Amino acid sequence: MKNYVQPGKTITLTAPYAVASGDGLLVGSIFGIAAGAAALGEPVEAALVGVFDIIKVGSQAWTVGAKVYWDDTNKRCTTVATDNTLIGVAVEAVASGAGDTIGRVRLNAAF
Repeated sequence: MKNYVQPGKTITLTAPYAVASGDGLLVGSIFGIAAGAAALGEPVEAALVGVFDIIKVGSQAWTVGAKVYWDDTNKRCTTVATDNTLIGVAVEAVASGAGDTIGRVRLNAAF
C-alpha cells in the first residue's frame, strides 16, 4: 500500500496544554494519553488505544462497562456526559470515596 502511513495506535499531537507522561489530552475530538512530557504547543506522542489508569472524579463510583468521558476543563475523567467527550469505558469498578481518584479505562479511539 503506497498510502499507508502508520498503525495508528499512537500519533504525534500538538499539546493543547502542558502535559506529563501519563496525562490525558484532548485535541479537537482526538483523546490520547501522553507518552512523555510536553509544554503547551510542543509535539507529544499520544496513545489512542489500550487500557490506562487515569485520574477521575473522586466522588463518583464506576461500574464495569460504564461510559467514561473526559472533562477537559478539569483534566480528569467522569461518567457525566454533559459538556464532556466520550473516551471509552471503565474496565474495573471503582468506589466513590474522596480518595478514589484513579479509574481504569479502555480507550475508545473510534474517532
